[in-house]
Amino acid sequence: MKLYLARSGLQVEDLDQLNIIHVTGTKGKGSTCAFTERILRNYGLKTGFFSSPHLVQVRERIRINGQPISPEHFTKHFWRLYHRLEETKDSSSCVSMPAYFRFLTLMAFHVFLQEKVDLAVVEVGIGGAYDCTNIIRKPVVCGVSSLGIDHTSLLGDTMEKIAWQKGGIFKHGVPAFTVPQPDGPLAVLRERAEQISCPLYLCPPLEALEEGEPPLTLGLEGEHQRANAALALQLARCWLQRKDHQGIGELKASRPSLLCQLPLAPVFQPTSHMRHGLRDTEWPGRTQTLRRGPLTWYLDGAHTSSSVQACVRWFRQALHRRPKSGPEVPEVRVLLFNSTGDRDPAPLLKLLRPCQFDYAVFCPNLTEVSSTDNADQQNFMVTLDQVLLRCLEHQQHWSRLDEEAASPDLWSTPGPEAGGPASLLLAPRLPHAHGTSSLVFSCISHALQWISQGRDPDLQTPSSPRDLLAHPVASSGASVLREAAAVHVLVTGSLHLVGGVLKLLDPSLSQ
Repeated sequence: MKLYLARSGLQVEDLDQLNIIHVTGTKGKGSTCAFTERILRNYGLKTGFFSSPHLVQVRERIRINGQPISPEHFTKHFWRLYHRLEETKDSSSCVSMPAYFRFLTLMAFHVFLQEKVDLAVVEVGIGGAYDCTNIIRKPVVCGVSSLGIDHTSLLGDTMEKIAWQKGGIFKHGVPAFTVPQPDGPLAVLRERAEQISCPLYLCPPLEALEEGEPPLTLGLEGEHQRANAALALQLARCWLQRKDHQGIGELKASRPSLLCQLPLAPVFQPTSHMRHGLRDTEWPGRTQTLRRGPLTWYLDGAHTSSSVQACVRWFRQALHRRPKSGPEVPEVRVLLFNSTGDRDPAPLLKLLRPCQFDYAVFCPNLTEVSSTDNADQQNFMVTLDQVLLRCLEHQQHWSRLDEEAASPDLWSTPGPEAGGPASLLLAPRLPHAHGTSSLVFSCISHALQWISQGRDPDLQTPSSPRDLLAHPVASSGASVLREAAAVHVLVTGSLHLVGGVLKLLDPSLSQ
């Protein structure tokens, strides 16, 4: 990465100008970054924000003052960096260009330096120790959000191994903060910090900062966002303190924790800038709700066991808080799910069972069967056949979780139409009366058309394929969805799936 940085015209020392807040973690790191950036922007600071993955357009990864850089800005910086790397490539090397994420990381650094941001919030891609963002040598402050099991082929198969990777972003003398973690991973983080003399602190819960004050309002829904907000407050306050800013929140008396492995971070009174920052934070695709006529879309890119648990709590609480319909008014619950990479979908699907869905729908992370004009959301590492087979595996996992598993001879595959791949690939012939009927579609567009049945006033999709209702389950389900007083749709399992759904539900995000 240092060589690529030098070839691009920068030295590692140049990154010190960016006054970086570096954040890692398994879940919640993006939300933590979003909270932190919004708080500091409220202080009148010019912010840069580098995050991943994007939901709809790659420009979302590089933000100035909370807004993705413009298409013109992105294009200019892309080609400038590309040509610079081309001009400086070594003829003896077979690799002239950095990989996708490295290129975008380099590009973000160049954008932030040219824009002369006051600070940059940088989210780690994967892990920490060997992540390309870890070229940063002097961040102002570091943060570690909640840890969990993910990316095991790269980071290790235990929480302790993953904690070791995450602790790799710690730097000598640079304050770092973390949220409560299980004892084993927390001990690893502490050891990593002690090895390089990094002062590491444990964030007190948000309740400690609210004590004697009005409760804090968060722009992101879900109880789990409170831990992310608590970490963001510490990161923002520490940054302000180290940069000699005024108005950073009056310290409050706090009781020392006798059971904690780490010193407790300050308990302070959040300022009005901090309160408004937390309240005004927006981070699409994370515990996001969109209400469209009789349909309510619940979007959350949870993709680990712990984050799916949090998603389920949020979804069920949201349903509990909704205005109650009469017992005679039918409501329908639909799950739209996909999981990618080396993740085992079985435990994730099992965690979703308590939501009592009427229909489970599975599809790849493709907005359309054709990839035309869809490059921002295309994964060139897998084929269409591979992603469709994985969706069928998801459906089979779900069926096994039903009260009465379908036997192999109860399944059929409708033949494709002459115009292309079948829209509806697989569905049980005889769903159990108390089970969940499940369907697989070949793309997000077809899945949304079936779920919405034309009742979402803002959903604009191409005309339905002829075989959309070819199977009895799809046909009978369409009638149920058309007649329901309310349809609650949970979209989860993959941020890329959520991004594809958002692209169709809100076309303005593609402009």
